[in-house]
Amino acid sequence: MKFAKEIRVGNIIMVDSKPMIVLRSDVNGSSRTGFTYKWKMKNLLTNAPQESVFRGDDKFDVVVLDKKPVTYSYFADPLFVFMDEEYNQYEIEQENMGDAINYLKDGMECEAVFYDGKAISVELPTTIVRQIIYSEPAVKGNTSGNVLKEAKIENAIEAYCHTVQVPLFVDQEDKIEIDTRTNEFKKVVRN
Repeated sequence: MKFAKEIRVGNIIMVDSKPMIVLRSDVNGSSRTGFTYKWKMKNLLTNAPQESVFRGDDKFDVVVLDKKPVTYSYFADPLFVFMDEEYNQYEIEQENMGDAINYLKDGMECEAVFYDGKAISVELPTTIVRQIIYSEPAVKGNTSGNVLKEAKIENAIEAYCHTVQVPLFVDQEDKIEIDTRTNEFKKVVRN
């Protein structure tokens, strides 16, 4: 059990017997009157958002989620299917995938996140390498400052084709490294 004042953004806690992840925390009050904590949270099972206010001495159970390495197998609309090294299959709903949908590729290794024995989401590596399948050519004379252009990257599901902002010198067919947490271009990968 932890007090509300010890809970940080990113912690997973039980609120009314539901697992919630704290997305944002605002503190109000003073040492004389006591502090209140306004949290923006998301239910891990239903993805439903919730905002609540708690006193600093309210207690919560902190949940530690299990993680297991898995490989992306296929898309069975609306479920994404992953397989572990023992050939067990785990289905994760589309709404629980978050930004991971943008980077999936057949055979891609990632980590499935489990709550109470059920796969609820997936975590990608922090950086991945993807090939650019389409980008506009650079326009001559448009090189002043830090100019970026959009580039579509390869993906397992064409409906979820994703774009990334890249520098003008990056061309179609180049392989680039992307930070999956921020969706930012890091560098061109040359073989």
